[in-house]
Amino acid sequence: MKKPIRHTYVHRGDAARRRTRIKNAVLALGFVVAVALLIGSRSAVGEARAESAFSFGLTSESRQLANELGVAKGELELTRNQLDRANRIIGFSSKYGVPAGLASSIYDIAMAEGIEPDLGFRLVRLESDFNEHAVSPVGAVGLTQVMPTTAQYFLKGATREKLYDRETNLRVGFRYLRTLIREYKGNLKIALLVYNRGPAAVDAALGMGLDPANGYDRIVMKGYHGRGTVD
Repeated sequence: MKKPIRHTYVHRGDAARRRTRIKNAVLALGFVVAVALLIGSRSAVGEARAESAFSFGLTSESRQLANELGVAKGELELTRNQLDRANRIIGFSSKYGVPAGLASSIYDIAMAEGIEPDLGFRLVRLESDFNEHAVSPVGAVGLTQVMPTTAQYFLKGATREKLYDRETNLRVGFRYLRTLIREYKGNLKIALLVYNRGPAAVDAALGMGLDPANGYDRIVMKGYHGRGTVD
């Protein structure tokens, strides 16, 4: 008859191994909980403290996992930003009835030039009704209706022909508007009037104590509650 294995060296070894496996499982569970808490935290300070405490005493393998988690979090944030951008572009495209490609250009260039996209779309709608080939009676060109002389000041080498290019025209127009908002110390109404009427006419009216408004600013800003710039 075989000797019962219970209470033997082999049995005690199995028990020790089971305790080790349980211990490792608990540690692994603790790692998963810590990771979940780390992801769920919305406080930057809290995250920094959690990561600092969590990293103490980690094995090289665990540190690698923590690093991979950090990379994944960065990629997740990037994906969220891309999704937000896509949703906003689709919203503007639908609101103004323009192709997604044009809406994307207006949105991205407005952001790059420091103009709130909502204001950028309003400006383009009033200036050209989203017609890239629009020309005014006085010679203003394209989507943002800028004069070639103005364009040359804001973009070296900008010719009249280049202003029919979507990207060039939007960049010049938004850059000009951003400059005016700064020049008039954040007064969006005056900046818009100067964009439309020119600095000489607006400054002359202001100098005589008159209101330079001609309705342009009211149309652009109707229902708009932003400050014009993104910073």
